[in-house]
Amino acid sequence: MDVDSTLIDEEVIDQLGEAAGCGAEIAAVTERAMRGELEFCEALRARVALLKGLPVSVFDTVYQSLHFTNGALELIDELHAHGWKVGVVSGGFHEVVDRLAADAHLDYWLANRLDVVDGVLTGQVLGKIVCKTVKLHALQEWAGQCGVPMAQTVAVGDGANDIPMIQAAGLGIAFCAKPKTQLAAHYAINERDLTRVLLLLRQ
Repeated sequence: MDVDSTLIDEEVIDQLGEAAGCGAEIAAVTERAMRGELEFCEALRARVALLKGLPVSVFDTVYQSLHFTNGALELIDELHAHGWKVGVVSGGFHEVVDRLAADAHLDYWLANRLDVVDGVLTGQVLGKIVCKTVKLHALQEWAGQCGVPMAQTVAVGDGANDIPMIQAAGLGIAFCAKPKTQLAAHYAINERDLTRVLLLLRQ
């Protein structure tokens, strides 16, 4: 599943923007990117550039302000009880996702990594950006590692960059998603309760 606005209630980059004093500007770009109006990689680079100069300690502050979506941990625990593997792919950042993954006992996770020099963000992303294609490939790769056919996979997300993995999964779910994503998914959940995913799995 996706992380921001799916596994958790917040959009981490918007929280970082608040800390950098440009919250409204970043949030507006995030909204357009999630609706599919902007190319995700370009939009991410533009937002990360605005974070230049922030100390890495900002991640501690932001992490403490995050909330797992209602039902998220219950969903993961229930899936694990039935032998499932659970992974997240995020257009957000390892500096936060690594901690979320530990707290939620995730099996796989992938996110972007920010460049840091002398304890300060440079405004650059390191390596390949986790875009819609990377999200799709992560689902395919993890399914392959587990010996699970794609027809037996589930993908959950809210943004336009989640559409390819949602469409490729055996069960693709738009979770409180943007209109474009809802149209692309097999099913849509419009209540912020991730245990609703279990109801679809039991059908």
